[in-house]
Amino acid sequence: MQEEVRRRPEPAASLHLSASRPAATAILLLQLGTPARPDYGGVFAYLRQFLSDRRVVEAPRWLWLPLLYLRILPFRAGASAAKYRRIWNPQSGSPLLYYTQRQAEELQRRLPQAVVRFAMTYGRPSVAEVVTELIAQGVERLLAVPLYPQYSATTTAAATDALFRVLLRLRRVPALRIVPPYYDHPAYLEAMVAVIRQDWQRLEWEPEHVVFSYHGIPQKYAQRGDPYAQQVVRTTRELVRRLQLPRDRWTLAFQSRFGRSPWLKPYTDDVLQALARRGIRRVYVALPGFTADCLETIDEIGRESRELFEHAGGELLYNGTCLNDHPQWIAALEQIIREEGCGWLAETDQGRTGPSS
Repeated sequence: MQEEVRRRPEPAASLHLSASRPAATAILLLQLGTPARPDYGGVFAYLRQFLSDRRVVEAPRWLWLPLLYLRILPFRAGASAAKYRRIWNPQSGSPLLYYTQRQAEELQRRLPQAVVRFAMTYGRPSVAEVVTELIAQGVERLLAVPLYPQYSATTTAAATDALFRVLLRLRRVPALRIVPPYYDHPAYLEAMVAVIRQDWQRLEWEPEHVVFSYHGIPQKYAQRGDPYAQQVVRTTRELVRRLQLPRDRWTLAFQSRFGRSPWLKPYTDDVLQALARRGIRRVYVALPGFTADCLETIDEIGRESRELFEHAGGELLYNGTCLNDHPQWIAALEQIIREEGCGWLAETDQGRTGPSS
């Protein structure tokens, strides 16, 4: 129950953000998405959109879609809805939505010369509705920021696919830049270190082992050229170096496996159970691949994985806080955006605040 209290955010003000005046440049944060409500219907609609994406599931449509609609969705929607209800805040709703909005709000304060918005690849606010609105407002330059430090076709490319589909339908297409993966960017790494150290200061005990847990992808995706695994390794090495962790005190692992095919290994739950059986009693789970708390961090690690760890003999497991709206992460995002928006933001800094006629 203590973990649940720690995670509860304050109520969100509004789903949409707007600048006080038109801006030629817009910054669009792209996040995965979340159900509109934590019930069967809301989760069914979300999972249908998510699991129908060819970037997420690369199986032939004739094989996958009947399986999805006849077996997976009818059963998984109910089970997932129960999990979402456990993390849902009565006032602010989905933690992922809440913290993504907070990131956009804080960036808007730091970048008043541009308009800052966010959109979800699946669910709302959708990429289509946000981009269409921005174009209607006169935005001429669009800087897209996928909120995934490490690139994967299942996340980053799925988000940019959604953006490109919108632009294909528009007569007036803005100049476009997409922030590249920032898995080894010093500002991101230092923000992650700050969050981890802040977590450690809260603990009344010292972790014996640190597990760096990332969302997994199928092994065959990596074999086909997805660079995700290599970028995860690079991120972990940089974090370990900054945290000065001895090699025997940390492990890299992958969570959230779906289906029967092999995914990137080792699996987080297997690692946690093995640690407990070795006599490791106190574990901290860091979550460098997630920029906002969500079902996979709060419920999967904070409840399901903790129970497995304790059942195997472990005593204390602390699921790390995500970057969320930590000031150092907001500052890192601003730095990354300014670097990639070179010329665009500088021009508005010099006084151009509206679209040209």
